[in-house]
Amino acid sequence: MSLDHRLPAELEELRRTVEAFAHDVVAPKIGEYYERHAFPYEIVQEMGRMGLFGLPFPEEYGGMGGDYLALGIALEELARVDSSVAITLEAGVSLGAMPVYRFGTEEQKRAWLPKLCSGEMLGAFGLTEPDGGSDAGATRTTAVRDGGDWVINGSKCFITNSGTDITGLVTVTAVTGRKDDGSPLISSIMVPSGTPGFTVGAPYSKVGWSASDTRELSFSDVRVPAGNLLGEEGRGYAQFLRILDEGRIAIAALATGLAQGCVDESVAYAKERRAFGRPIGANQAIQFKLADMEMRAHTARLAWRDAASRLVHGEPFKKEAALAKLYSSEIAVDNAREATQIHGGYGFMNEYPVARMWRDAKILEIGEGTSEVQRMLIARELGLT
Repeated sequence: MSLDHRLPAELEELRRTVEAFAHDVVAPKIGEYYERHAFPYEIVQEMGRMGLFGLPFPEEYGGMGGDYLALGIALEELARVDSSVAITLEAGVSLGAMPVYRFGTEEQKRAWLPKLCSGEMLGAFGLTEPDGGSDAGATRTTAVRDGGDWVINGSKCFITNSGTDITGLVTVTAVTGRKDDGSPLISSIMVPSGTPGFTVGAPYSKVGWSASDTRELSFSDVRVPAGNLLGEEGRGYAQFLRILDEGRIAIAALATGLAQGCVDESVAYAKERRAFGRPIGANQAIQFKLADMEMRAHTARLAWRDAASRLVHGEPFKKEAALAKLYSSEIAVDNAREATQIHGGYGFMNEYPVARMWRDAKILEIGEGTSEVQRMLIARELGLT
């Protein structure tokens, strides 16, 4: 008996549809958005009409009835062309809407998910703080009950999709009490955009992902109803760890797409670019680089699909998600570096997609858990800590 890694017909149809959209719609336009550091509303709206923001959610909430494998397929195909568009989808789904779906009440799901699934509204995930990146448990933002409200004070940083014109919701972690040993009780609370005291900073000036939205958030006596608590009080940290475990699969798929996009662009360039009287692709040095790049992308694809399959089938997936995220993000950086080298001086020019890919790749080793954190998680799953 052999393993069959081919996609079923409906997922292959999805892959082809997103592939065509990425090449026909995203590719001709995204460079201009990227250089202006502008959010591509037109592209995002079309992604919403395609149902991409609703891929892993049930139809009863406005979703497409798919799963994390379907989401990963879409993210990989988008990232083969551009990562700003891909991360907008990834954050909107796995970080913005998924906490509501996983931990929300029925009332909360029906209030928020339809617009999040349609792409009419983006959600954001407020975990990282200026003094708490990898140490997510070091949350300093607080939320105190005052009658029927939560009063929130604090700040968050590096929050994707938090300041667009269509951002409707940010779910934030906040300390809501203390355990007997003095350690914090962290809860998740939904804060609608426009709530008094909730201030969204200016867009960051970033090395990459320049057509995505990333901001700092501050909360000064922000009042939201007690019913905006997401899940159980004091369980916010555990909830967000689960969300991050799932999100690493999505980031792995995105990183795989970037790595494959580097292969796509470099193969095409190597066939066209001539030096010393022949295409540079005829040189074994270039051929070996491309062979290694294809090997990395192929292996990364197997890794994230394995993790996604385990999630979909209700099996343990934490270690496999960390493996996929660690490997795919590091090989994305490797492939982007090699693609730039193959393109030579043109690889340093922003008119070529590999220049964007080179700028976009590094953050993949940092966001949603650094490479060091992934190694810690894998070692822990091996029983070493």
